Amino acid sequence: MHRRASLVLLNTLSLSRLPLAAAFIAVSDLRVRALLVVVAAATDFLDGWIARHRGLATRLGALIDPVADRAFMVTAFIVCLLDGLIDPVELTLLLLRDIGTAIGFIVARLRPDMRAVELKARMLGKVVTTLQLAVLLCVLLYPPLVRPLVALVAMLSLASVVDYSRAVWRQRQRRELPPSSRLPHGPTGAPMESVRE
Repeated sequence: MHRRASLVLLNTLSLSRLPLAAAFIAVSDLRVRALLVVVAAATDFLDGWIARHRGLATRLGALIDPVADRAFMVTAFIVCLLDGLIDPVELTLLLLRDIGTAIGFIVARLRPDMRAVELKARMLGKVVTTLQLAVLLCVLLYPPLVRPLVALVAMLSLASVVDYSRAVWRQRQRRELPPSSRLPHGPTGAPMESVRE
């Protein structure tokens, strides 16, 4: 029961970014919007930290967390575009990683040979998310830093899409190997049995 309550709390924490996105649309004060960005970033860090350190990571949580992240981030950037704080080219560059991963997710779900592949967050993707949050804060509070940060996000986004695609492809190839070929081999070349701790 305690585990179930903890999981509900974690998922609620992730989903809290959806009302934060709605609040970003509703308010016009740039400092309040910046505060919403900080709160969204804090909930993202907190739910991830709790899930890892308490062994509460689940497939559902792994789906809810990035969806809530993207919903907040995309909403905030579109609002900034509509308010004239960023231009369409900057918006496209900022969302390159999200567009790439969304296409990859759809392809992975449509292809029968890739449906079993587990889609996990990658370190480079987390760096891009952190930089996107930094761009949002600069758009709202310190515009001179926006252009160089957008260029950095665009470059790392492309690298992130490549890294993510390679990781998914490697997982797919490992799943296609016969079970005996996945075992580590001993000095004689014979497969060694896996050892559980």
